[in-house]
Amino acid sequence: MRLRDFLIFAGVCLAWAANLVVSRVLFTRFGIAPISYAGARFLLVAIILAPLLRPLPWPLFPVLLIGALMGAFHFGLMFLALNAAPAASVSIVLQLSIPITAILSVLILAERVSWQRVAGIGLAFGGVMVVMWEPDGQAVTLGLLFAFASAASIALGSILLKRYGPIRPLRLQAWVALASFPPLLAYSLLAEHGQWQSSLAAGWPFWAGLAFSVVIVTIVAHTAYFHVLQRYPASLVAPLGLMLPLMSIAMGVVLLGESFDLRMLVGGLVALVGLLVILFGQPATVPDEAT
Repeated sequence: MRLRDFLIFAGVCLAWAANLVVSRVLFTRFGIAPISYAGARFLLVAIILAPLLRPLPWPLFPVLLIGALMGAFHFGLMFLALNAAPAASVSIVLQLSIPITAILSVLILAERVSWQRVAGIGLAFGGVMVVMWEPDGQAVTLGLLFAFASAASIALGSILLKRYGPIRPLRLQAWVALASFPPLLAYSLLAEHGQWQSSLAAGWPFWAGLAFSVVIVTIVAHTAYFHVLQRYPASLVAPLGLMLPLMSIAMGVVLLGESFDLRMLVGGLVALVGLLVILFGQPATVPDEAT
């Protein structure tokens, strides 16, 4: 992987880590309804990127399916998870998208994964588990089940995107938003109550969080993610997402004054070695840009 693309993906993970923290605060401290928040996010993105929806892609159904998996299902389930479980626990379970993506890339895309990359995935994932593991353990809660389903959705959507073929990342993001906001808002109307009142009552934190989610996380970070995903094998890109929980921990230490102990140091070093093995263990062919 080119250094530029690695740095781009690192920036993507940083934005995602910040979004986990921001979303958790909005849901638990300000009472924002998670599904309505996700629906409002994608509605605004669809409005902003509406000019990119034409001409219609063909075939259309796979694009709508990919959009729903990577948008409505992934974010809707992740926000439900963040509303019910700590962000650190959610970030652990979301890393299950890595082995799921690797398995699906072999089964659906017939990608070949070298033993070096398998070893790198194992090291990186093991390091993250060491960093995030709590001595008392974590019970399997409904929130963590939501997180697992969210991880499976993003993994399947990523694989189907690779199978579909090249499409400009920003245009894809427009279709993700269009496929996502109708089911999210419909579900919110049926299952959530007082969502708009709580959002307005929260005041500027709600609007600031929504703006960050729309502009930085969705339009910028996810578009960059689609760009990297279309340039490299899914089995290479997915493991690099292990930077996300490591960054979440670092943000907690720096911004919230959380503790940093020997266990975190050792786990972080092991994960870093795994990332390096993933990066350099198997050359990746870089395809042409999407049109």
